[in-house]
This record gives sequence, structure tokens and C-alpha cells, in this order.
Amino acid sequence: MIRGKRIVVVMPAYNAAKTLAQTLAEVPRDVVDDIILVDDASQDDTVAAAKALGLTHIIRHPQNRGYGANQKSCYDAALALGADIVVMLHPDYQYTPKLIESMVYLIANGVYPVVLGSRILGRGARKGGMPFYKWVANRCLTLFENLLLGQKLSEYHTGYRAYDRRVLERIPYHDNSDDFIFDNQFLAQCFGYGFPIGEVSCPTKYFPEASSINLRRSIKYGLGVIGVSLGYRFAGRWKPKRKKREIDVRV
Repeated sequence: MIRGKRIVVVMPAYNAAKTLAQTLAEVPRDVVDDIILVDDASQDDTVAAAKALGLTHIIRHPQNRGYGANQKSCYDAALALGADIVVMLHPDYQYTPKLIESMVYLIANGVYPVVLGSRILGRGARKGGMPFYKWVANRCLTLFENLLLGQKLSEYHTGYRAYDRRVLERIPYHDNSDDFIFDNQFLAQCFGYGFPIGEVSCPTKYFPEASSINLRRSIKYGLGVIGVSLGYRFAGRWKPKRKKREIDVRV
């Protein structure tokens, strides 16, 4: 807890049995009040590993529903637990949990309602092993999004995020995709609903056990990002729906 704010970490998990212990070992338990793991029908022993490591808030999808659907379950559960600040942390140890305290302080002190752990600020991405083609795609897509969304983020594609409770209560995230493009839609909604976003530099690690999408799904995701940006800029999507103006027809 920080400044009276209840901190809940949510972990959208898929085949994370080999990396879960490393991830949990770095979570600052003096700050984090609860940890929720949502397993998206993993094919390994993720749930058994979570129980062995002492996690009590575990949700398992009986069928694989997708990364976006996993996050929906994560945020629903965190809000139900009374979270004031929710941190999404992948249990694959690609992002260091040591930044949780820094990220939530920015929210607890009212600086930003949304904070991202950016792999691009500094030189963490390439140094941590991000493939060159992914780095190039990240930079190109981020430039495109900044131009169409009118923002200046260093990247839109990190999986390390912290949200104030009111952001999750305000944004209709259940309307978003169940796939990877959920993340991008959510950030577009943050801007559409007027929530500014802060960033902290985050080192990253790429290794065989860390989750990553293949080239085909990366291309699908990239096309989805373009679609989200165009929809935001030209069709007013990802913004609050305007109520129809009532016309007084009395004479």
C-alpha cells in the first residue's frame, strides 16, 4: 500500500511455469497488497506452480481465450478485490518487477493515472535482446500512432502497465478485442477519455522462456495497430460516445 492506496498486481499467464518463481521473487511485497494470476488454459504446470509459490488469487480459463480476454479477467478480479492501483506484470520475467514501486508512486501521488514501462526509453530494448525487426516495427508503428493520435509516447507496445482504478472503471475495456490488439485499443481509449499517460524506462529480457508472438501474429497485430490509429483519427473510435442532443419540438 502506498499513500493509503491498495496495490494489486495482475499477471496474465500462459505457459509461465518456468519463469513464475523468478518473477515473484522480485515483486516488492512491502508495497503490493495482492497478486492475481489468470491462467489462460496453459499447457504446462502454471497453476500448480502458482499454488506452490503461495498465490491464493488464481483464476483459470477452461479454454484459451486470448491475451485480451485474459486481461479482462485480470482487471475484473482486481476491481472486485478493491484495488486502487492495478499493475499488469507478465509472469514470463521479460519485465523487471523492481519498477512496480516507481510506477505506482506516480499514480498514487496524482502525477499520472496511467504509467507504462517503456523498453524504448534509454537503450534497454536492443541491449536486452529485442530482435532487430521487432525494434524497427516498434519504432515505425509508434511513429504512425503518435502522428494519428496526436501524442508523443516512446512506445505503445509494452506489456508492463499500471492503471488508476478510475481508468478501469471509466473505460469500457470489455468492448475491446480478446486478442493482442487489446493493449493498443486500451491506450487509444485512455487518450480518447482524456487520461494522460506517463512512462518510465524499463530494461527488458528476451530469452527462450519469455513469451513472444510469431511473425504471422506480429503482422496481424501491426495491421490491427494501423486500424486502431485510423479509427481514432478519422472515425472517432475509442472515444466516449456522444449522447444525441435532444431537440425541443414544443410549440
